[in-house]
Amino acid sequence: MTRYRSKTLATWIAVLGGALGLHRFYLHGTRDPWGWLHAPPALAGLYGVQRMNELGQDDKLAWALIPLLGFTLAAAMLAAIVYGLTPDEKWDARHNPGSAVHDTRWAPIFGVIVALLLGAAALMASVAFSGQRYFEWQVEEGRKLSQ
Repeated sequence: MTRYRSKTLATWIAVLGGALGLHRFYLHGTRDPWGWLHAPPALAGLYGVQRMNELGQDDKLAWALIPLLGFTLAAAMLAAIVYGLTPDEKWDARHNPGSAVHDTRWAPIFGVIVALLLGAAALMASVAFSGQRYFEWQVEEGRKLSQ
C-alpha cells in the first residue's frame, strides 16, 4: 500500500523547500534523481551570496553563482504553482491511485499565490542582476581594449 500524498502539503513544501528538492523527495522518495539535482545550484548560489557579502560586488565568481539561486527558486515556485493548480481528480489519479478524490479547497491556492509572488521576484531579480553584471563586464572590457 502506498502512502497518501497531499496536494496541499506538496505545494507548500515546494514553496518552502523546493530549492533543495524537498517537494520531489516528498512525492517520489529520496531515490528521485531530479530531487538531488535541485540542491547543488541552490547551494552554489548561496555560496555566491556569501562571497559577495565578504568580497564585494566586484567578485566575478559571485556574479556567476548568484543567478543560480534565483533560477532554482523560480523553478521551485513554478513546481508549487503546477502542484497547486492541478485539479484534485488528476492529482489523486497520479499520486494516490485507487483512493477517493480529496477536496483540497483553498490551501493550495494560497500556496500558489505565495509561489507566484516569490517566483516572479526571484526570476526578475536574477535576470536584472545577471544583465547588469554582464553589461558592466562589457564596459570594463571595452575600457581595457581602448587603452
